[in-house]
Amino acid sequence: MRYAFLIAVREFSENVRTKGFWIGILLLPVVLMAMIHVPRLLEESGTPTRWFMLADQSGMAQEIVEQALRSDALRREYEAVQKYVAKWTVPDFASNQISKLDLESLPASTLEVLKNFQEEEAKALRAFQASGGARPWLETLTLSGALVENCPPFEAPRERYRLVASPAWLDVTLPSADLSVWIKEHLAEGVSFLDEEDEEQDIFAVFLVPAGAFAAESKGLSALLGSGPSREVEYWAENQADLDLRNLVSDALDDELRRQRFLIAGVNAKEVGRIQKLRVPRKMLDPTKEEGQEEVSSADVIRQWAPVGFVYLLWIALMSVVQMLLNNTIEEKSNRIVEVLLSSVTAGELMAGKLLGIAAVGLTMLGAWILSLLGILHWQAGPEAEIATMLLEVIQTSGLLGVFFFYFMMAYLLYSGIFLAIGSVCNTLKEAQNFMGPIMIFMMVPLMTMMFIPKDPHGTLATVMSWIPLYTPFVMMNRAAADPPLFDLIGTSILGLISILVVVWLSGRVFKAAILRTGQPPRLVELWRWIKPELK
Repeated sequence: MRYAFLIAVREFSENVRTKGFWIGILLLPVVLMAMIHVPRLLEESGTPTRWFMLADQSGMAQEIVEQALRSDALRREYEAVQKYVAKWTVPDFASNQISKLDLESLPASTLEVLKNFQEEEAKALRAFQASGGARPWLETLTLSGALVENCPPFEAPRERYRLVASPAWLDVTLPSADLSVWIKEHLAEGVSFLDEEDEEQDIFAVFLVPAGAFAAESKGLSALLGSGPSREVEYWAENQADLDLRNLVSDALDDELRRQRFLIAGVNAKEVGRIQKLRVPRKMLDPTKEEGQEEVSSADVIRQWAPVGFVYLLWIALMSVVQMLLNNTIEEKSNRIVEVLLSSVTAGELMAGKLLGIAAVGLTMLGAWILSLLGILHWQAGPEAEIATMLLEVIQTSGLLGVFFFYFMMAYLLYSGIFLAIGSVCNTLKEAQNFMGPIMIFMMVPLMTMMFIPKDPHGTLATVMSWIPLYTPFVMMNRAAADPPLFDLIGTSILGLISILVVVWLSGRVFKAAILRTGQPPRLVELWRWIKPELK
């Protein structure tokens, strides 16, 4: 066993000293930070300002669209001010104003309240607008001592959309059909203009609002045949992937159409809107919780879905370490290093040392990833980042970390034996691809089912897959937050340990017979012969 330990130390030291290992260690926190900040950065500065034109034949759309643009700009300025204040508020002031989130006492039904958040947000926007926008609000906070001294000045977000004055060729007095032809021809050739700073800008889109856009719906056969004035608003744009501008204008026009219909019907539009926002009071209850504590908290909901992330991390980590084990074995065999090693140790000691050494590498990598994840969540957590706060508390208090490391070791020992046997019978990575194909198909199944299992953790699919040794670590990790039956917990663990012993034993037989072999990889019949004598 001493030689196996020495080989394990050698495997560990050789792998942790490589650039690839440290790149893998640093890659996860970089990706996590990118997932948090890159979408925000792209939203703020990645997409250029969209300049567009409006051909308003209805005589009503111009004011509607301009109001929609002002509302959108106001909302973005309001959100930017919120982020600015959250970042530069004096800590003592923030602690006095904002209480710490108590996820266990926060009912999960409050997540439903988010559906009503737009109504409260609209009130806040109106108050923000009534106060005069960002400047007077920030001046008030500065005078009250709420903001940090010498904080950078607030920068208002740039405008996402700009409505351009219609050129001479965009004659709204033309019939809609003729005007459509003109718009198509000009946009196909490219339309540009000089802005206030004499910089050339391209027109992104053109809206054609016909005279009958807000007309009452026609009835009868004429409507079916398409006769009468056109009511369809045309959106002309070469880029049909970015539909934010189209949706903004369309929603504004839809709201105006509804408002007019309410007036015609003699209905109070505000009252209708108020009634539509009403919700039946409700709460979520869990019958398995103690008496008086049955109400489901936000932490409970997040805790049930948190294992999905651990399953994905388990799969990524497992693929990284078993691939490392496969590459090392094939490289040492092709370079004849294994012959030197086998002159001093037995094949069994060499195999055990490799398994232990790469296991240590995997645990080191996972430990670094988990610490990075906790560090990033702790850094991002706060009153302005509820999701990060929730995830941090759930990870720290749910006990899922211990379960995760247990099932990682089970998955590693199961699959590492298989990959080590493949590495011993192949001389190149190209040869190993033929064996890895079927195994990769099996390993994709947990990824395809990981979003379904939390919805039915005690169903037939989850239960059956839990008892398939190759899937046990993934499925049981996914079921961990749902309190699976004790029989499944103990039974699948025992079955997994027995499977590990069988896989390692069979892999050892193949490893001993093939590690010094050269030439073509063995056929399945030959592999069976290596194992068969020991099975009698």
